[in-house]
Amino acid sequence: MKDVAKDTILVHAGRDPKNNHGIVNPPVYHCSTVLFPTLDALEDSDRRPFEVINYGRVGTPTTFAFEKAVAELEGGFGAVNTGSGLSAISIALSAVTKAGDHVLITDSAYGPTRRFANETLKGYGVEVEFFDPNIGAGIAALLRPNTCAVFLESPGSLTFEIQDVPAIAAAAKTVGAVVMIDNTWATPLFFRPFDHGVDLSIHAATKYMVGHADAMLGAIVCRDEALWTTVKKTATRFGVCAGPDDLFLGLRGLRSMAVRLKQHQESALILADWLAARPDITRVLHPARPDFPGHALWKRDFTGSSGLFSALLTPVPRAALAAFFDGLELFGIGYSWGGFESLILPARPAGVRTATRWDEPGHLLRFHAGLEHPDDLIRDLDAAFRRLNAAL
Repeated sequence: MKDVAKDTILVHAGRDPKNNHGIVNPPVYHCSTVLFPTLDALEDSDRRPFEVINYGRVGTPTTFAFEKAVAELEGGFGAVNTGSGLSAISIALSAVTKAGDHVLITDSAYGPTRRFANETLKGYGVEVEFFDPNIGAGIAALLRPNTCAVFLESPGSLTFEIQDVPAIAAAAKTVGAVVMIDNTWATPLFFRPFDHGVDLSIHAATKYMVGHADAMLGAIVCRDEALWTTVKKTATRFGVCAGPDDLFLGLRGLRSMAVRLKQHQESALILADWLAARPDITRVLHPARPDFPGHALWKRDFTGSSGLFSALLTPVPRAALAAFFDGLELFGIGYSWGGFESLILPARPAGVRTATRWDEPGHLLRFHAGLEHPDDLIRDLDAAFRRLNAAL
């Protein structure tokens, strides 16, 4: 589809009712074995292993529908599905690295990304180096002839630094490094990586794409055919694929993602402003707020914000912090985000940083604004602060 809004692409991409008996949604294909009518057909599938249905793990019509929809939405050549966001990150990094290579990763990256790099890539003989997420064009000083990949996450999902993606990508291209980004927070609706020099866009589709806290799913969108082939081969060799029901739930979630994100965005900003006015909050970390250090970059490159942000609570004893959390009624205490439900999590970035320091006093609280009415969420938080202050 050309010259239509992303909201429209979300509704129509990956569907073909005319060739599916007029049915709106594509069917869910549960498949391991695929049969071929002739020897010629079997051998032809071996010559084109990723373009035809020849084995359930490689792909089915359900697989291809999800991948087509995500690739069209992101504006890439093609997409590769995986069983989770972490598997998408792992496959993307594995696809472009080999022993002796050097990889640069933002210091604000998702914790499991760091662990995969430090414990698995290093074990394969890849040198891993973390860099200040605010480095911008200064990353040129860290690039080497053997730098094969630069991994970005903008904003970081705990401390929300916005990276200068175009500047970093331009520098990386001087040594031929593949630039990849975890684009889960913004989704293709609010940030278009390929317009800013990125080669691979990675999504924990578990989050906003699925949107209902009921499926694990990942996606890697590739700028061009050569990268897509490399990533697809890597996923196939590792035996990585998502189940058909989760793929269907991903397709279902895409249809309403634009509408949901508008509410996530609105509620998160309301909560962020309310928190910023409280005396027990020293700082709110939300890229769309004018007082955020990276706001100018966010405003330049992004078209919106999602429901995830953090706030710094003044130092309090653990008993008071427990009083805040333990009586919550609407906010769940959990590690995920992106679903319809609101969540809150205490975060500890200081223990994982290596290229930069996180020495902010107090407790970092990460919020995900769900689809509840923001007034009700504020009442829940107000009661939590009353419990906290009563425990001091």
